[in-house]
Amino acid sequence: MSPSPAPAAPRPPLRVALAGIGVVGGGVVRLLEANRALIARRAGRPIEIVAVSARDRHKDRGVDLSPYRWEDDMDALVEAGDVDVVVEMIGGADGSALTLARRALGAGKALVTANKAMIAHHGLGLAQLAEAKDTPLKYEAAVAGGIPVIKAIREGASANQIARVYGILNGTCNYILTRMERDGWGFADALAAAQAEGYAEADPTFDVDGIDAAHKLSILAALCFGTKLDIDAVTAAGIRDLIAADIREAEALGHRVRLIGMAERDETGLYQHVQPCLVPADHPLAYVPGALNAVVAEGNFVGRLFFEGAGAGAGPTASAIVADIIDIARDEYGPAFAMPVDALDAAPVADAGARVGKHYVRLIVEDRIGVLAEIATAMRDAGVSIESFIQRGSGENDGVVIVLVTHEGPARAIEAALATLAASDHVVGSPVRMPILAL
Repeated sequence: MSPSPAPAAPRPPLRVALAGIGVVGGGVVRLLEANRALIARRAGRPIEIVAVSARDRHKDRGVDLSPYRWEDDMDALVEAGDVDVVVEMIGGADGSALTLARRALGAGKALVTANKAMIAHHGLGLAQLAEAKDTPLKYEAAVAGGIPVIKAIREGASANQIARVYGILNGTCNYILTRMERDGWGFADALAAAQAEGYAEADPTFDVDGIDAAHKLSILAALCFGTKLDIDAVTAAGIRDLIAADIREAEALGHRVRLIGMAERDETGLYQHVQPCLVPADHPLAYVPGALNAVVAEGNFVGRLFFEGAGAGAGPTASAIVADIIDIARDEYGPAFAMPVDALDAAPVADAGARVGKHYVRLIVEDRIGVLAEIATAMRDAGVSIESFIQRGSGENDGVVIVLVTHEGPARAIEAALATLAASDHVVGSPVRMPILAL
């Protein structure tokens, strides 16, 4: 009888340094402490925080950092011999976050980040550094918070050709639209509620103008279509021009308003756009409430994949970060964008104006004779066919609310008509156009 093989020697702990100890950083500390034994079993080795760094060592962060070495200089995290993984939670596309990321990867240390702006703008360069050093670059928390959508697309659906990817990528906007829908509020009141609940910053521009969602969409597109990141090719329109009447009229049409990021590749190129849209009321995206995120990916063999969950917050984001750290502990990693950077192609930018579909158009106009004829003329001259026309009377911004639903046609024709109407002395404020999605 042959002797039993000797048990494998236990693996040494994976040593982690945290850069930036804000809300998310505190969540990472709490999670690693609370689930220490479970995480070690799943990772096959202990995971230990050995050092932390942030701007102010005296700030009360609600967690005990005394067990860990404090480094005032973040470069010390890169140079330390007892650090295997650097977790970047500083934020911002450039500056100290990017400097730290480049130095960490250049030194052969694994990098985990939740920084969607940095990945969207500099992900290719960082991925090349990671490949050159054969070290992991992980960013699950950069898109949709705690939803494991990056892993699902990068690994679980890797054998599929993805037709399109789309979804609700910003929880702040979804919360605002939910309150407008549920409570009948205008945008300003719903935004104030979002700020009071901590879902929106004092300056909400990054969220409500679609910039945050655009960063996330560019990352998803690169993963789904094997293309080089190109944040400049993503066009974005936000929700600040929406009014309560838009929500009501969408519901009357059997739809709900959602800020949707959509990427789709065809023979003309890659389309990437973030904008408010009318989503059919029977589609799962119409039922995503509050500050949740949801992502849909359509594969040619797997079919439609739907992911929903918390898109931000200390717990969900920390969960995604620690999941990346566990992968590194298991030595489970590959190219950051599912294939080597040299294999990614540069897709041409698709002509968004050529996309054909039905559209919701809302105008606020002065209540006077001849305005309806002016609208009809602008639409006719631009080649836009009107399916339905609704006039609801006064009450919005001292004007009359006019809602049109167009027949299917190219987006540029509707834009041309609205540009003409926006210049009219009889139109109050900016016209609003939202695609009516056929999903």
